[in-house]
Amino acid sequence: MAADARAALLAWYDAHKRDLPWRRTRDPYAIWVSEIMCQQTRVDTVIPYYHRFLERFPTAAELAAASEDEVLGLWSGLGYYRRARLLHRGVKEVVATYGGKVPAEREARLGLPGVGKYTAGAIGSIAFDAEEPIVDGNVARVLARRHRVATPLGAKETEKRLWELAGELVKGPRPGDLNQALMELGATVCTPKNPRCEGCPVQASCGAHAAGEVDALPVPKKRKKPKLVHAVAVVATVGTPAKVWLVRGERALFGGLWSVPMVETAAPQLSLLAGPASARGEGVRSDAHADPKDAPAGRDAAFAALANVGVKARVKEKAGYVEHVLSHRHLKIDVWRAVAARGRDGLAELRAATREEVGARGFGVSRLTKKILDAALG
Repeated sequence: MAADARAALLAWYDAHKRDLPWRRTRDPYAIWVSEIMCQQTRVDTVIPYYHRFLERFPTAAELAAASEDEVLGLWSGLGYYRRARLLHRGVKEVVATYGGKVPAEREARLGLPGVGKYTAGAIGSIAFDAEEPIVDGNVARVLARRHRVATPLGAKETEKRLWELAGELVKGPRPGDLNQALMELGATVCTPKNPRCEGCPVQASCGAHAAGEVDALPVPKKRKKPKLVHAVAVVATVGTPAKVWLVRGERALFGGLWSVPMVETAAPQLSLLAGPASARGEGVRSDAHADPKDAPAGRDAAFAALANVGVKARVKEKAGYVEHVLSHRHLKIDVWRAVAARGRDGLAELRAATREEVGARGFGVSRLTKKILDAALG
């Protein structure tokens, strides 16, 4: 049964696969980059980032030699920035330990920062033709439907079962293409909603299709509602032409990226939020959401945000409101304007930049920071 399914999947893949840039290479480094970028991000969004990244860092050695600033700058807008930092760390280790060559041994790959079972399997099967399974969201959906796995995704028993099924299926010729066929099938045919079962190469052996349960499987895992966080962000300008003070640092909630000074206001103790991450949804309003009587508290929070990072400034007025929904946090941010007298190295890295510099490709800020600047400066 597995042999018939393999043959059907590979024949379908040969006829219907999308022409994606990382499918034109067997370079394990390039495949590694593509797999990290494609995690939790749409393929059509990834393609231009992939091209730019490899144009700048065509080899592991060149990426390892780059600064984190430059790496995050090229990643800016792609989201989930921790992926970029872990990729950078992992590639540095490859250069230091393996002479710049991604190791063919699975256990060695699993020892690299940011490389788990899925990434190790993708690199191993595609670059080294190893019989290593992969299970991502697309593959999990295909396998759960085909084998009628009725336990929720994310449950230990479910994960164990799916990896076992993937391991059985990958054994045989062309393991890399087989893994990519499963991913392609989940992305284009066996989709979460409105799957095109009539175009599926393994429809005849699909348990969910036979039982009329395609729409019921896989059973989704329970998701926690994002935590609501209220915050105040301050856009402090200095000089002519105006520059905006930006901060980042290890104390930053999202780290690595430049952001305006920000503090939580819902927490018992004000804490630094510098450097936002990518979002599932976001919006900006030019009106402030707080009642006018709350202005003194907001002004105090704005002063605290500036003091936390060593910027001395005069807080002027509330400029707007930004809402940003992350995977784990729902941020509601009042945006304040300030005029800075000076800045100094404080509790986080600090720099002043013009709007043009912030908007330039390669400058490490997220869409949220740009939204905050738009709310304050127009």
